[in-house]
Amino acid sequence: MAPPTKPTSQQSPDPASPQPPGTLSGRRIAVALSGGIACYKTATLVSKLVQQGADVRVLMTDAATRFVGPLTFQSLSGKPVLTSVWQSDDHPDSQHIGVARWCELLVIAPATADLIAKLAHGLTGDVVTLVTCALPSKTPLLVAPSMNADMWANPIVQKNVATFKTLPNCQLIGPDDGWQACRTEGCGRMSEPEEILDTIIKSF
Repeated sequence: MAPPTKPTSQQSPDPASPQPPGTLSGRRIAVALSGGIACYKTATLVSKLVQQGADVRVLMTDAATRFVGPLTFQSLSGKPVLTSVWQSDDHPDSQHIGVARWCELLVIAPATADLIAKLAHGLTGDVVTLVTCALPSKTPLLVAPSMNADMWANPIVQKNVATFKTLPNCQLIGPDDGWQACRTEGCGRMSEPEEILDTIIKSF
């Protein structure tokens, strides 16, 4: 006679079963990077957005690709990364217009002093500034500055930031105080991915 089987309190989850939708399930989010050491943090942000169910497209300036390669973000997002104004993956005629109209939210992290200055003065020499300029006024724009504390305190930078804040639906995230890559402490550190993610969720 076979010994009685022990009752099980719960079944092991089936790895093939569909997972519950995330907080950002189906949301179309564009993530843009300019050239700063904080680009490594944005890899974590993109990963967290995808885990929340978001459909993510990544845009990078040429300077940003010097810190983290596009392949990293292609692997994390599952989509081609836009690095050039001449690229035409999805929209052969006007890629920047297509992405600007496609996304429900654009987040720029990190946003360097150079990028903020370009946007404040309407310059569009790279794919990030071009898409931002073409963004419909109703689309939320979140900006996470990242720079040295002295650069952040520079009156010209603050003037550009003030101009930037007048853009429709624009919100700044940070910057924070803390240790910086220049081996000093002060304001200018890019906010952590978790804080940026929380702001994105609240924006919806």
